[in-house]
Amino acid sequence: MRIGILGGTFDPVHNGHIYLAEKSCVKLCLDKVIFIPSYLPPHKKGIKVASAKHRFNMLKLAILENKKFKISDMEIKRMGRSYSVETLRRLRKKYGAKAELFFITGSDSLKELDKWKNLPEILRLCKFVIVERPGFKINRKPDGFILLHINAKDISSSDIRNQIESKSVKSLIPAKVKAYISRYKLYIHAQHAQ
Repeated sequence: MRIGILGGTFDPVHNGHIYLAEKSCVKLCLDKVIFIPSYLPPHKKGIKVASAKHRFNMLKLAILENKKFKISDMEIKRMGRSYSVETLRRLRKKYGAKAELFFITGSDSLKELDKWKNLPEILRLCKFVIVERPGFKINRKPDGFILLHINAKDISSSDIRNQIESKSVKSLIPAKVKAYISRYKLYIHAQHAQ
């Protein structure tokens, strides 16, 4: 089985995340993609994020129509800071040695790689896939990494949070997610509903 793993804060999930998962599915011949929202992202200390419950619910709505997309609450249940190596250990235990795990991340993560916990072990547990994001050009592919060219969308969750009141974000996020944000008044006046 070939399994894509897409972790992140998803604050909120947007069309760029969905597009990335869809294209990765095709290009890597994946059987499924597991979205794993973090409880507390380790590299975003001091940044306020919407509650894990809201982020999980928005993600669940966003992936509902794609049968290959799954969601896992393992990092939310674990609570505290989430580290990819711990998540990959659990996934490896769950799916066994024969499963091929593809850890998918954007090229913006490359500048943070030296801060990742146990990167050598991560590279043993999975195939590390980097997708070039607009504004984060890859000059040299690190050894042992897969570079995936998919013409990634130039969408960021922080832009959506900042524009939610002043601009239409309808084309940036799934309609069900937009409705959820409106219903719970998330990202209003830079205050996150809990």
